[in-house]
Amino acid sequence: MGPRSSFLLDVLMTEFGESIKQDPAAFRRKFRKMAASPFAFYRGSACLFYADMTGTYADDAYLDAPTSRVWIHGDLHAENFGTYMNASGVLVFNVNDFDEAYVGPYIWDLKRFAASVALIGYAKALSDDTIGVLVTDFARAYLDELGGLAAGGDDAIGALTLDTTSGVLHRVLQTARLNTRVALLDVETVIDDYDRRFALMEGRTAVDDATRDGVLAAFEDYLTTLPAQVNPVEHVIKDVALRKGVGIGSAGLPSYNLLLEGRSQALENDVVLYMKQAAVPAVARHVPDEKVVSYFLHQGHRTAESQRALQAYADPWLGYTTLGGVGQLVAEVSPYSADLDWDDVNEPDELRSIMRDLGRAVARMHAVADDESSHDLVDFSTEEAIVAVIDGDRVGFIGVLVDFAHRYGAQAREDHQRFVDLFRNGRLPGV
Repeated sequence: MGPRSSFLLDVLMTEFGESIKQDPAAFRRKFRKMAASPFAFYRGSACLFYADMTGTYADDAYLDAPTSRVWIHGDLHAENFGTYMNASGVLVFNVNDFDEAYVGPYIWDLKRFAASVALIGYAKALSDDTIGVLVTDFARAYLDELGGLAAGGDDAIGALTLDTTSGVLHRVLQTARLNTRVALLDVETVIDDYDRRFALMEGRTAVDDATRDGVLAAFEDYLTTLPAQVNPVEHVIKDVALRKGVGIGSAGLPSYNLLLEGRSQALENDVVLYMKQAAVPAVARHVPDEKVVSYFLHQGHRTAESQRALQAYADPWLGYTTLGGVGQLVAEVSPYSADLDWDDVNEPDELRSIMRDLGRAVARMHAVADDESSHDLVDFSTEEAIVAVIDGDRVGFIGVLVDFAHRYGAQAREDHQRFVDLFRNGRLPGV
C-alpha cells in the first residue's frame, strides 16, 4: 500500500471508524455508492478534502484572521444546490444541505466547489480549458455579487428566483412550482380510516410505543426552538416512522418522520417533518477554535443555526432538539424542493450560465451570515472582509481557484481508484 493510500485509509477510519462499528451494513451501502464514480467518492469524503486543506494542499493565500472564521457551508459541491420555498412564500434556488456547515476559511467552500466542477467537467469529457472557463465564470460572478453587496447592494443582482433567473435554473424553479403538498402526501402517506398515516416502505418502518413517546417528547422541546409561534393545530402529531438509508452522507444515522395535522384539519394541509441525528462536521476537526465549539449546544443546534445563518428566510419549521441525549435537526420535508440534474446539462454555454448563477448564490450565502444576521458568532461584515483580503487582485484569486480545480480534480480521480481498490480488497476495517 502506497503512502497516499495509507493516508486515505487513516483519514476515513478516523472519521468513520466508530460509526462503522455501530452499523457496518449502512457503511457498506455508503461505500458502494462512493465507489460508483470519482464525483460520488468526492461527495462522500469531505473528511479527506479537509485533511488535505490543512496538510498537502494548505495555502494561506487570500486569507487573514477574519476571513478564516466565516460561516461556511462545509460541503459545497455542485450537487448541493436546489430549490426551496422560503418563509416569505418565494421559490428560491440556492445552496442546500447544511449538515456540514461550520465556521472556517471562506475559500475552502470555493475550492471544494471548484474541484467538483472539474470532476463533473471531466465526466462530461470537457477539455481542461473549458473546465477553467467554468470555474472562472463562477469565481467572477462570486466576486461581482460580493463586491456589489459590500458596496451597499445597489449593484448586487439578488436571490435566484423566478424573476431573476433564466435558462436551466429558471426551468428548475418552474418545475418546483408545479409540485404540490398533496402530491408529496400521496407518495409519503396513505388514507386509513379517514385520516392519513405514513406509508411503510423500504427504508421506512413503524416505531414501537417507547420510541414514539421519546420522539414526541423531543418534538415538544423542538417547538421551543422555532423562531415564531405556529398555529396550535399544527402541533398535533398523527404518525411517527423510522427512516433509514437517507443520503450518501447520512450512513448509520437514524432519522424519524413526523406527520403533523397542518394548519387545519383538511387532509391536504398535513405537514411531514424529519427529525435527524446530526453528526460532527468533517471540517470541525480542522478548525481548532474554542469560541466556535462552545457556541453550540449540540450538533443539531449547530446545523439549525448554520442553516439560519447561511440561508436568508429559512424554512419556518427549522429547529432542533435532543433525543436520547443526542442532538437532532428538525425541518420540513418540503414539497417544493427540486434539484438541478447535471445529467441534463452538457453544453458549455448552459453550463457557463449555471456557473454564473451559482457564483451569485454562494456570494449571497457568505454575505448573509455576518453581523447583520440574528446570531453573534461572526460579528463583522463578511462581504467587506473577503473583498478586503482579495484587495482587487481578481486575476490572481481566480487563477488560484482554476489551478486548484485542475490539481484537486485529478487528485480526487486518483483517490477514487485507491478507495475502490481498498474497498474491493477488504482493506477498509469493519465493512
